[in-house]
Amino acid sequence: MKKISTAIFILSFLSLNVYAQNIHSDNGNGTYTNPLIFADFPDPDVIRVGDTYYMVTTTMFIFPGVTILKSHNLVNWEYCSNAVPRFDFSKCYDLDGCNRYGHGQWATSIKYHNGKFYLLFITLNEGGFMLTADKAEGPWHITHLPKGFYDPGLFFDDDGKVYIAQGYSKISITEVNDSLVAVGPDSLVYTGDIRKGLEGTHVYKINGYYYLYCTYGGRDGMQVALRSKNIYGPYEQKLLIYDTTKGINYGIHQGALIQTQTGEWWTILFVDSGPFGRFPSLQPVIWVDGWPMIGVNGKAVTTYKKPNVGRTYPIKDFPKSDEFDDTKLGMQWGWNHNPDASKWSLTKRPGFLRLNTATITSDFRMARNTLTQRPFAKRDQTIPTVATTKMDVSNMKDGDIAGLAVFQDPYAFIAVKQEKSRKFILMVNNGKVIDSVAIDASTIYLRTLASNATSKASFEYSTDNKNFKSIGEDLMMRFSLKIFTGNKFCLFNYATKQRGGYVDFDWFRVQ
Repeated sequence: MKKISTAIFILSFLSLNVYAQNIHSDNGNGTYTNPLIFADFPDPDVIRVGDTYYMVTTTMFIFPGVTILKSHNLVNWEYCSNAVPRFDFSKCYDLDGCNRYGHGQWATSIKYHNGKFYLLFITLNEGGFMLTADKAEGPWHITHLPKGFYDPGLFFDDDGKVYIAQGYSKISITEVNDSLVAVGPDSLVYTGDIRKGLEGTHVYKINGYYYLYCTYGGRDGMQVALRSKNIYGPYEQKLLIYDTTKGINYGIHQGALIQTQTGEWWTILFVDSGPFGRFPSLQPVIWVDGWPMIGVNGKAVTTYKKPNVGRTYPIKDFPKSDEFDDTKLGMQWGWNHNPDASKWSLTKRPGFLRLNTATITSDFRMARNTLTQRPFAKRDQTIPTVATTKMDVSNMKDGDIAGLAVFQDPYAFIAVKQEKSRKFILMVNNGKVIDSVAIDASTIYLRTLASNATSKASFEYSTDNKNFKSIGEDLMMRFSLKIFTGNKFCLFNYATKQRGGYVDFDWFRVQ
């Protein structure tokens, strides 16, 4: 029955997606509308290899992480790989008495050189890391570098030398070897003079000039370029865009320059876009007196003609729903910190995601094996994104809490809790139990309705997937720098008293 209902659901979901949700940026008529992606893919760096474009983004403490996307036309993107399956460089990534919220992998540089892909990033606690792969799909090999580089921009010069641009407010150039180990000093080449916070540097060599493509960060961020005939300067600076018009392009900044196969120039930057996070934006670039000016007449575009890449490609959309019928998780999923692989399974009960309790804790934020996914806003962001999950809770133990969360700071969740062999529906807002209802059922449906426009997330439950009842109060979502990623949908199961219980999630659907 599940396969039949799954097929029916997929057909209805596709219909909804095309005609109602309309969350892709491709308008189907030769134009696109920003945001490029309606979800949290911040700090983008983008390269072209042949006829394929690759984008790497920040995922911080989510693993598998360091998400790489691919596209053939800069508008329609899809998952390519999560380059780091897990991060075993501190017990904090196992939520072992500490955490890495607001830390972990930061703005990453991606390059392709001599048949090899490179990624370079820093974590504020553990330092610098290089990843290499023969193909962007992986597998990726990770190396812990002896020196870290803040917001690094990796650059392979045409004379065989390798450099990294780095820094916050003060930008330096460091020569490194092929293993990205420093062979020269950090040479200060420019001090930001518009305001504090010059960062996010990427390096290009175009028509004999070295360009340092940087941002002055913040919600009203601005994009600038520094240029020089010498990698070590002196550099002159040009403001490329500073769009402070309230709305979809407010504070557009930090990203990459890209040239298409046909010679067009584009840039992908990001915009702080509310509690769902930081959304990428695709903007045209024209060269004026040797400077890559962004947008049209100093303003970022919202709807614009698609890049000319020499041919047309189909509209793509990202997976969001999951029936858990596969033997591995889809690339849209990532665990909150490293998972305990022995405490979850897609094979012990085929067609279900089983979450065993992995840790004993009273703090949801420290509960291991919380599975997360980015929410996608709709084009009309006042319409909430609705996520529903079906759970079999018949194998819980006393003290277990399992359910569906919206997580940032603050967070909230709706869950089933077992106490003295009885089950209750809980609504918890940032650690405080707001409401509790006794329930006598082994199959429970939990739902959240989250709006990026209003910042509100509400919670509902059902025993038949038809009649849903509201519970608790609205979560007022925020984008807090304490977490530094967009709000996430979460599936979880943790123990407050004893291990050994488990729940089976039949499906997770975004409608």
